Amino acid sequence: MALVTLSFDNGPHPAGTPWVLEVLAQRRMSSTFFVLGKHLQSDTGLDLLREIRAAGHRIGNHTFSHEVPLGEDTRPDSVELELERTERSIRWIGPSDRLFRPFGGGGKMGPHLLSTAAVSWLRAHQTTCVLWNSVPGDFRDPVGWVERALEDVALRAHTLMVLHDAEPAAMAHLERFLDGLQGAGHTVSSEFPGDCLPLVDGVPQPSLAGLVADAPDHGPLELD
Repeated sequence: MALVTLSFDNGPHPAGTPWVLEVLAQRRMSSTFFVLGKHLQSDTGLDLLREIRAAGHRIGNHTFSHEVPLGEDTRPDSVELELERTERSIRWIGPSDRLFRPFGGGGKMGPHLLSTAAVSWLRAHQTTCVLWNSVPGDFRDPVGWVERALEDVALRAHTLMVLHDAEPAAMAHLERFLDGLQGAGHTVSSEFPGDCLPLVDGVPQPSLAGLVADAPDHGPLELD
């Protein structure tokens, strides 16, 4: 049977995040929450972030605004605005886990995900970049995503799934999904599959090729 790593994007959310934390706690599962910096600018957002940390989950940076992929962001200070500003907010509650997930725009892969400036920042901060291999679309279909997710898990040995704690209507079906995983004999893991990590502790991996907009020919980066 397969391994499944759960991750939750776009929070923290005042309704969705506490429910996800409750479901995971009941099943003694751990996950990673990739948060948006714009949601950490209030006491409510920071309190939710503390709850995530207190429950034993990892926290990752998912940009500040979640509006323009880094590879398409033409602002000269985009790294400061999207990466550094979010990382500072995360550090308000304690040490960073040094994890980052780029905004893909519906889960798409390609050179729009990163820029050379972003890669330089990730390298300098010894950050692991975490992608995905399953996006069942809970944000588009808050009920039907469960069946698609279960079908997707059966396609590979190790699935790194993107769900969204910022979608309370979809997360209302999280228990049904987890019951389906258990019934099929799958195992929930907290480890990331290696092929979803284009940088590990800031070190570029072969899978980085083709993910950086302004790299020569969209090929491997030579930044040393």
